[in-house]
Amino acid sequence: MSLALDPAAQDLLFREARTANTFTDEPVTDEQVQAIYDLVKYGPTAFNQTPLRITLVRSPEARERLVQHMAEGNRPKTATAPLVAILSADNEFHEDLPALLPHFPQAKDMFFAERPVREQSALLNAALQAAYFIVGVRAAGLAAGPMTGLDFAGVQKEFLDADHTPLMVVNIGKPGEEAWFPRSPRLSFDEVVTTV
Repeated sequence: MSLALDPAAQDLLFREARTANTFTDEPVTDEQVQAIYDLVKYGPTAFNQTPLRITLVRSPEARERLVQHMAEGNRPKTATAPLVAILSADNEFHEDLPALLPHFPQAKDMFFAERPVREQSALLNAALQAAYFIVGVRAAGLAAGPMTGLDFAGVQKEFLDADHTPLMVVNIGKPGEEAWFPRSPRLSFDEVVTTV
């Protein structure tokens, strides 16, 4: 059975897409980032919540501050990528629910009145949105280099606040020379899927 998505698009988004480790110096524009977000904002989440927050690190001073919080092996990539985004989860996402879920505005207080519940939901749903964001970067013809090798507490203190939990840092741009490591194996269908 074939997929509805064109094979070239399947390659662009999945089969040929890779995590980039080097980038050219071609800039990534705000218009490109807006187009990416305007596409991926339609990805499903629980209660239509939108906890993902994207902090674009553009200034040299902010980049230098961020690099200091990256794991040693990730520092050169983050220092030289055309654009870096800090993806975080907004633990106060429930404040937007009445507008995002107009047919069920009471969900805000009914399900998300308690902070620990919000944090758990924000983490899961922002992670879903982060995955959509990475696919959106690929759809824009760019490469993404998502990384979790960083000092999360340091990034939160430097760039966010107590209501925002950092998820990852994503380097974004056109892939440079020797951008790819060899592709690692994946589990097969039979290793992952069980029918009951």
